[in-house]
Amino acid sequence: MGGKIKTWKKRWFVFDRNRRTLSYYADKHEAKMKGVIYFQAIEEVYYDHLKNAHKSPNPSLTFSVKTHDRVYYMVAPSPEAMRIWMDVIVTGAEGYTHFMV
Repeated sequence: MGGKIKTWKKRWFVFDRNRRTLSYYADKHEAKMKGVIYFQAIEEVYYDHLKNAHKSPNPSLTFSVKTHDRVYYMVAPSPEAMRIWMDVIVTGAEGYTHFMV
């Protein structure tokens, strides 16, 4: 779901462990980056079926990524994809804190 304009749009996400970022693009050609989520900014990744998912085009596949500045609402294409993305994002965010010394 968009940050300023609250409509649902397809986005192509790229998880980059080396850069410690989750970048997103308008399409899979990755021509124009729409935004980036830094691992160190991620506070929580959760499934929120009561509060905001009811506004989603597919509530059962909706999850949230909470950062210092914003909550990103995302819809996965399948239950398996949702579990994988949530695990990967959590692992990336937690992995970031393990390297901070």
